[in-house]
Amino acid sequence: MSVTPMVEAELVCKHFGRNEVLRGVSLTVQPGEVMCIIGPSGSGKSTMLRCVNHLEQVDAGRLSVDGQLVGYRQEGDKLYELRENEVAQKRADIGMVFQHFNLFGHMTALQNVCEAPVQVKRIPKKQARETATALLNQVGLGDKLDAYPSQLSGGQQQRVAIARALAMRPKLMLFDEPTSALDPELVGDVLNVMRELAREGMTMLVVTHEMGFAREVADTVVFMDGGVIVESGSPAQVLGNPQEARTRDFLSRVL
Repeated sequence: MSVTPMVEAELVCKHFGRNEVLRGVSLTVQPGEVMCIIGPSGSGKSTMLRCVNHLEQVDAGRLSVDGQLVGYRQEGDKLYELRENEVAQKRADIGMVFQHFNLFGHMTALQNVCEAPVQVKRIPKKQARETATALLNQVGLGDKLDAYPSQLSGGQQQRVAIARALAMRPKLMLFDEPTSALDPELVGDVLNVMRELAREGMTMLVVTHEMGFAREVADTVVFMDGGVIVESGSPAQVLGNPQEARTRDFLSRVL
């Protein structure tokens, strides 16, 4: 019995003006898999992630999540863009955590986590509060339910952002360099939450420069440069014994 991939990208292309950011990227993420995408700035990593939940429209190729096209429907050989409300409905199954936490400043941690389930999924407020409280406990912030973002450290805000994404019960979590805006001593707390999610079997696609995390947690590491996948394989292969000169050069600078 074949398993439907959680993410399947086929020859995805994306350009901004004349700048070709993705040049025919193909990758497959299986349910329960953790894939880490590494590479230099401007290599297309974050754009690829944003295409997965249709925050960016692809210019060519196909992208599907759990067997469903992202942002489009197919009729015959043609793809038609979905309406924004249809896209939002599908996006509700995909959690995304950004570099910057994007929390609502006028809401407490608890309110931030409750908001989308109540507004988007129409979950009763009492149930949403119970779930949000459990999730904030899970990320180690059970004592910060009533704190506003301005009262939290960057690491704490990022853990609220992860709890907020999990509150939608996503089948897939996307992380776009979730620790890059944090002070070094706060990085560990966020990575520990991500490790725990991986242990629980959450499918994760992670753009990261934390090579230790990629080596420890990833099932697959993908090295991107210049809008293409240069090399992919297990952490031991890509990080421990890279075959491509460009990968070796990059790793020699960051390891």
